[in-house]
Amino acid sequence: MRKLLLALMLCFFASGTSFAAQVPKEVQDFVNKTFPNTNFRFDGVIILPDNTMYLPIFPAKVETVENINIKTTYPANETLKQKPDMVILNNNYSLLKVINTNGKKTVINMINPPDEIQSGLLPQDILLPKGLVIPETLKGIIGNVDVSIAQDTGLRINNSKNKGKKHIIPVEQLNNKTFYIATGSNKNIQVISSNNKVPEYSLEQEGVINDIKCYNGEFLLVTYFDSKTMNIISLKDEKIIKQVHFEICPEQIIIDKNNKIAYISSGSNSSIYIFSLETMTLKKQLKINGLCEKLTLSEDGTKIFYVDRNKNDIWAIELDNNFLLKNIGSFPNISKIAYVNGKIYIISRTQNRLAIVDYETLGLMAELEVCEKPVDLYAHNNELYILGAAENLVEVLNTDEDIITDKLFLNTNAFATNITPIENTDMIMITNARSGLYSVIDTASKEIVKTSPLDVPVRSIVITDKVKTIK
Repeated sequence: MRKLLLALMLCFFASGTSFAAQVPKEVQDFVNKTFPNTNFRFDGVIILPDNTMYLPIFPAKVETVENINIKTTYPANETLKQKPDMVILNNNYSLLKVINTNGKKTVINMINPPDEIQSGLLPQDILLPKGLVIPETLKGIIGNVDVSIAQDTGLRINNSKNKGKKHIIPVEQLNNKTFYIATGSNKNIQVISSNNKVPEYSLEQEGVINDIKCYNGEFLLVTYFDSKTMNIISLKDEKIIKQVHFEICPEQIIIDKNNKIAYISSGSNSSIYIFSLETMTLKKQLKINGLCEKLTLSEDGTKIFYVDRNKNDIWAIELDNNFLLKNIGSFPNISKIAYVNGKIYIISRTQNRLAIVDYETLGLMAELEVCEKPVDLYAHNNELYILGAAENLVEVLNTDEDIITDKLFLNTNAFATNITPIENTDMIMITNARSGLYSVIDTASKEIVKTSPLDVPVRSIVITDKVKTIK
């Protein structure tokens, strides 16, 4: 059947090259809504205004739909504006982004491509980029197009240190721990014992959770989308002991455990609130510039950094200097900020770059190419851990010399999104907002000591000593 479909599609393409590769007008219109002035080439190739290139995959069966919209993407749940690696439309036309990685041009290497991709075909008169390599798993889309095929397209780092290792070593630091997990898609906090993968019960909440943090292993602080309330939950009985009300929805929470303070952002209100964890009361409202997100607290507790999501400006708040605001500069598509020894580290998700800025002079000290789609940073012991979502890779940067010293391949075939430190240890946990997998890295040995499944995806996670007995 597959051969018959391909034969019919090849005949269609061959019947008139001037017409065969034409991307349907409704698809063009859909793309142009997000990216005006897109170039739709005669051979079907789509080139966005910033020269991002997409290869069209013509479906075996075109669905008739009233309005074009996105059926699925990779990474999952992205918009066209985010320029995902794969886009499948509801009429079954698909788009594959041309990716430059390790000196090669290729497309996303999917172990199990969706049916819409597997049954589809490249335009047979397409003029492919010079040197393009198609992963073997996608060879069915080629038809009669002359293009190289490779098992390894270089999308994943081949790290001999970790390749082939089965990380099933029990992690002592996780013994007798409880995971409180927010998925970002429902109103429940999932409660899982560290030696299980299935939630043993859920804590029903008043809304979909925006952020969840733990203080002193005793309390959860929880904010919600579309709620002006932050709830304080006691872990002894897992009941709400206090509700804190804000003018506009509170969003991100960061905790300074040394000073027993929580900082809570309200981006739409251009505010950061100071919350006493001793008295469980709001102490101060800091009015700031812009709509804040991506809060970062310096290790010494003297500075907060945030991003103005309207302008991509980075601001510092000098907490020990009467809350002085300092503009650090503007950077594109910021994923995360870290501050180490007078240097600000900034990663750009779309640029695959790490910028290093001197805090005092605001001068650009260096700019480094890092792993693809860097989404998170974690500073620990003069090292910076950089999480690359597209490659499922953690790069380790020595902050004394500002060079990459280690690369740790996660071997999860997922799309890792977050780094969570395991308090009072040298361990960090890498979690995934799309699928239920986590990895534990020992930062002392630079080893992945455990990779384990979970039955739920993780938007945010709290790891605590077991307080309440799970029944």
